[in-house]
Formats: sequence, C-alpha cells, structure tokens
Amino acid sequence: MTASEAFQAEPALSAAPNATEPRLIVEAGQPARVCAIAEPVIEQLGYRLVRIKVSSTEGATIQIMAERPDGTMTVEDCETISRALSPVFDVDEPMDGAYRLEISSPGIDRPLVRKSDFEHFAGHLAKIEMEIPVSGRKRFRGVLAGVEGEAARLQLDDAAEGQDTEIMLPIPDMGEAKLVLTDELVTQALRAEKAAKRDLREAKKEQRRRKQAKKAGPMAPERIKEGD
Repeated sequence: MTASEAFQAEPALSAAPNATEPRLIVEAGQPARVCAIAEPVIEQLGYRLVRIKVSSTEGATIQIMAERPDGTMTVEDCETISRALSPVFDVDEPMDGAYRLEISSPGIDRPLVRKSDFEHFAGHLAKIEMEIPVSGRKRFRGVLAGVEGEAARLQLDDAAEGQDTEIMLPIPDMGEAKLVLTDELVTQALRAEKAAKRDLREAKKEQRRRKQAKKAGPMAPERIKEGD
C-alpha cells in the first residue's frame, strides 16, 4: 500500500461545540470501512469526524473531513491527523492498492451530520437527500428552521401553491445533507475566521507574557528601612 497526502483547511462556520455528540448521518460501503479505522484515532486526538468520502477520480482518493469540537480546523490540525492515521492505515489497510489521503476541514458549504449542526445553522439554505423517501420524494432544498427530536425542520423553497411550505425530515434517514454556498454564508464564515484569528493572537500574547513572567522569577520584596 502506498499513499500520498493532501491537507486543506478553509474558512468554516463553527458548529456547536460538543465533542462526544454522535453523528446521525453516517457512511455505508467502503467509506464505512475507512470510518471504522479512522474515527477512533481522530477522536483520541480530540477532533470530531465529519464525513468520509472515497472516490476513484484521478486514482483512488480517501477524503476525511474533520474539525475541532468548536468547529475550527487548521492546516496544522490536518497534518496532526494525517501523521496519526498513516501508521494505522499501514496496519489495517482501508483500501486495496495505492490511494491518496486527503485531510480537510468541512469547508464553508459544510456537510451536516449531527443534530447540533441542524440547530446551529438554522436560517441557512441547505440541500438534503434522503435514503428513505418522505412524502414520495428524496431530494429537498430549503432553509433550516430548527430541530424537533431527531428530525430537521425545513422551509421548502419549491413548495407548490397550496402545499405546506414546511416539512420535517428524520436526520437518521438522510443520505446526505449540506449547506448551500450563499453570500450570507461566506460573509459569516469570514467573520468567524477573523474572530478566530484574533482570539489566537490574544492567546499567543498571553502565552508570551506568562513565559516572560516565569523567566523573570518572583520579585523580591522591598526592604523596609528602620525608622520609616
């Protein structure tokens, strides 16, 4: 087995932080086998698996989307996951023959796989494809409007006159769900990225300040002169 690696981190909207929340939309077939090997490793590192895709375009490719519990993901995070997965994949080969391993962030038009994803991104446009049809159809597009139990509420953008504009879709019965790239989504993602960078700069400043304080050591108390 041989593998080439690629890392990609894009601006992404942060999902609601919950490190242990299970995914309700999961892989089947070959991606499921990859998931069984990769997900425990990713979770042990403190990340969350989002989605795994296997394609044969330009040779076999395994794409693993992951994120921190707060929804952020950097190139360094991708490299960390890749370094941990490579020896595991060498032992438990996920595919026959050579393949390209791609570790990436979920991206702006991210997949929705957990209940909290549908709650957190309420108000944004999404595309959903059902494994089990609802009202005789499998494909839906509309604005997310929250969650009830394990079903997502969707405001349809193609409802015919006289039909209900809102529908409930069971999340575990979905084959795929993802956000639709819109100007609003891009703007919000860029704002989130800017805020994350600002927080990182502040954290680094605080780290440098603590190192300098530790290096300087405790300040000696001033001596009090007699007669003062």
